[in-house]
Amino acid sequence: MEPILKARGLVKRYGRVTALDHCDFDLMPGEVLAVIGDNGAGKSSLIKAVSGAVIPDAGTVTLEGREVRFASPIDAREAGIETVYQTLAMSPALSIADNMFMGRELRKPGFRGKILRQLDRKRMEDLAREKLNDLGLMTIQNINQAVETLSGGQRQGVAVARAAAFGSKVIILDEPTAALGVKESRRVLELIQDVKSRGIPIILISHNMPHVFEVADRIHVHRLGKRLCVIDPGEYTMSDAVAFMTGAKEPDTAAAA
Repeated sequence: MEPILKARGLVKRYGRVTALDHCDFDLMPGEVLAVIGDNGAGKSSLIKAVSGAVIPDAGTVTLEGREVRFASPIDAREAGIETVYQTLAMSPALSIADNMFMGRELRKPGFRGKILRQLDRKRMEDLAREKLNDLGLMTIQNINQAVETLSGGQRQGVAVARAAAFGSKVIILDEPTAALGVKESRRVLELIQDVKSRGIPIILISHNMPHVFEVADRIHVHRLGKRLCVIDPGEYTMSDAVAFMTGAKEPDTAAAA
């Protein structure tokens, strides 16, 4: 099976620091791929390189068998790669519907939309409600309530729903449960399963090993700027994963990249 998103030989240097050192990456269709690594291993640079936030100095990124060159995250978004950052990138004072359609607002048809630039609020609200419903998030009563009135888990839910609504090909989740309590983390893990069941592959960056081992189909271990190995969570323990990450243990040749 061909990967839906593939990177080969990615290099990114910041002065004397090499963040990516001829790094490879493969995301298969319909899977949850966890990316783990110690701080400073280059995980963020890898994700930024495949989502358009940084331009690699060398190497290639391929989406659905076609080489792509993203000059910005907007390019990646238009190609169908959505990223939900840890900061969530939302406007707290705006409503849920406004946040879901930020930067891609729907205009009214005809003269009112084209010339007067009037927004089609009704359609945006209906679509936002439908997307939240799809992901079982309608504990949120009012689509027009401000995002600042939501709990951390609900905000994360809105961000994931926004990505699922528009990220038709790949969704990248950066530490989605980092700031959440146990109950809200559980809801986000269920959300990840819901999105996966819709056939959308997910890249999950996380430090939380129990969460990684619960939802990931494969685990990409990143070390010293490159892919060290890819492991099956059913065949390795959390201790093994941490040992690979920190260099305490070397992977066998079957898992090594």
